Amino acid sequence: MVTLELVEKLRDRTGVSYEEAKKALEETNGDILEAVINLERQNRIKTPHNGGYYHSRSSQQASQQTAVVTIANREGSENGSGFGDAVKGFFRWMGRIIHKGNTNNFTVMRNGEKITSIPLTALALLLFFAFWIILPIAIICLFFGYRYSFEGPEATPSVNRAMDTVADAAENLKNDIKNEINK
Repeated sequence: MVTLELVEKLRDRTGVSYEEAKKALEETNGDILEAVINLERQNRIKTPHNGGYYHSRSSQQASQQTAVVTIANREGSENGSGFGDAVKGFFRWMGRIIHKGNTNNFTVMRNGEKITSIPLTALALLLFFAFWIILPIAIICLFFGYRYSFEGPEATPSVNRAMDTVADAAENLKNDIKNEINK
């Protein structure tokens, strides 16, 4: 039985028209592999550009191998499974991450006044290259009344609430230590 899904699958894999795909599937009782082989034998589809057998080979096995390679090549290029596609995808992903990092900022405030604001990309680079300096300084600054937050289109209120909770905890700890010293 030939379904619309089978016709679409054959069209996607071979690039033939709807009518050609439907006819080829009807001739093979819905067998996609046989339909590809028949289309190739009739010169309706091209042979694989990066390997495989050509339709002019006479054996049935060669035709089936060609059809399998054709389907595999088309699926591979559609799914982006090639190394070059993976590299391109990685760089696109990195570009999106860097763009988000440049449009969102890490803000340092003291007594409600903004001291500085730097892009998250710069903060990430600072943390990567100077982790052992930046992190202790940030923690020490919490005890001197500094507060941190994130600003920008990707900033989430829950993260800023967590940062405020940490700053409040540092302030409470500082006050507890002062009270113990004064007793």
